[in-house]
Amino acid sequence: MKNYKNILIKNGTIVTLGARNRVLTGHALLIENGLVKKIAPQKTFKGKYAKVIDASGKVVMPGFINAHMHFYSTFARGLGKAAPSKNFMEVLNNLWWRLDKKLTDADSYYSAAIPLINAIRKGTTTIIDHHASPFAIRGSLAAVEQAVRETGLRACLCYELSDRDGKETIQQGLDENTDFIKACSARKDNMVKAMFGLHASFTISDETLEEAAYRGHKLGAGFHIHTAESQADQLNCESQHKMRVVERLRDFGILGRKSIAAHCVHVSEREVEILKETGTAVVHNPQSNANNSVGIADVTGLMEKGVLVGLGTDAMTVNMMEEVRVALWLQHLKRDPSQGFMEVSKALLVNNAEIANRYFTGLGELKAGAAADLAIIDYIPPTPMDADNFSGHLIFGISQSTVDTTIAAGKVLMEGKELKLDLDEEELSRKSAELAKRLWSRF
Repeated sequence: MKNYKNILIKNGTIVTLGARNRVLTGHALLIENGLVKKIAPQKTFKGKYAKVIDASGKVVMPGFINAHMHFYSTFARGLGKAAPSKNFMEVLNNLWWRLDKKLTDADSYYSAAIPLINAIRKGTTTIIDHHASPFAIRGSLAAVEQAVRETGLRACLCYELSDRDGKETIQQGLDENTDFIKACSARKDNMVKAMFGLHASFTISDETLEEAAYRGHKLGAGFHIHTAESQADQLNCESQHKMRVVERLRDFGILGRKSIAAHCVHVSEREVEILKETGTAVVHNPQSNANNSVGIADVTGLMEKGVLVGLGTDAMTVNMMEEVRVALWLQHLKRDPSQGFMEVSKALLVNNAEIANRYFTGLGELKAGAAADLAIIDYIPPTPMDADNFSGHLIFGISQSTVDTTIAAGKVLMEGKELKLDLDEEELSRKSAELAKRLWSRF
């Protein structure tokens, strides 16, 4: 990838998003030093620029943000050894908890590099990931970070702490989160951030939860945890702890503005109030929830109660335009076709940026001083397009188009649908397939 002194993007339709979305024609956008320098009428830009991108017939908008992802699941693609699973707990036991135990640091690197490259192809520039490799914990986040930095994207990483694999893995998980949070804090860059990862209430003892909370608060970090994804999580909490999942997380200090409660499919009205009161972000993962048959989160209801709800993929895809469409269909199915449109659009286009900006700065809006993270997508509107109806164009039109160019932190990662990375994608895929084959033999 090449870091140009400045980049001028001209002839496109600029969609700024942000608090006051604008859809601008006849304007150009100038990037300098990894930031948006200026957006103005095109005729005001004169002189020579290090790089000029002609965005004719294209929409120029902020890069997409994925608020809940699992890179490590890459090696499950095509794996046919898992027994058929009739419920969520069987899915975990038959597939994911067998797979993650077999991962090595090399596996963690390659299983991250592949979806990161695919994210570039889909215009996704920031990903909040949740990693697990219980028998290769120490150094695993550094392996994932290497892939992130080599692809030029932004990511917020954590390790999935759990009691399910014994005391030694608990200690290693605590230390991996702690050390990585410290390392990211010391670097103070705007590319890789850290959270304190936790699997879910039903796999974490009070003792482990208390120690994680102590460490996380001492470090000033937020927590990233699966929350009431399946009814099994609630049944376990009520049986073992005599309370609901969100209540337990609140009592241990896990919730808060820097924390993410992924899923929240099975939450009560009182739990929704707690999520709102604590400022905790909820991340909806519709395709994963449908695939695992755990239910449909009430995104509309959560937002009506004032909860900040974002959108993730839970590793089902890296294509946020695909995910938002599924989110809409499922809200229609849960409620009725008159509901959910504005909510899922806001989750992707507005709320994901608000969530990400709790860790990073300047994401999700094209304006002077903002991070130069952009997706340039083939799209000529067949009907009038403005700020008021842009979501309709995104869901029913732009989502079916092709990303032409992806820029993150002012670096061109893909242009003209060709990757511009200092990586050999073919060799990466070959090595990934080789490692996956070895993992499958151990599965």
